[in-house]
Amino acid sequence: MKKLLFICSQNRLRSPTAEAVFAEYEGIETDSAGLDHYAEVPLSTEAIEWADIIFVMEKSHKIKLAQKFQPFLKNKRVICLDIPDEFEYMDAKLIEILKKKVIKIIT
Repeated sequence: MKKLLFICSQNRLRSPTAEAVFAEYEGIETDSAGLDHYAEVPLSTEAIEWADIIFVMEKSHKIKLAQKFQPFLKNKRVICLDIPDEFEYMDAKLIEILKKKVIKIIT
């Protein structure tokens, strides 16, 4: 079972979409969180420790993740998907981009 954690700023659009999309895949567990204080689900150290692979949506998320959680990222694979904040929740184009970028990493 691969455990994938998806992170964006507010955990309202991109990361919850990714969580929902990949939760449907066999052998995959998913979770999502946001880096901002006012995120729907703020990122926790427990979520980081749980994850096998951490996906962030933008380079700025990777930087913020490293600044806030560096001690917990040792031996963690953190991948930036380079997906801008211009999509709605479950947007068909966002799902297409997520599948194209994530599937080649997890298979």
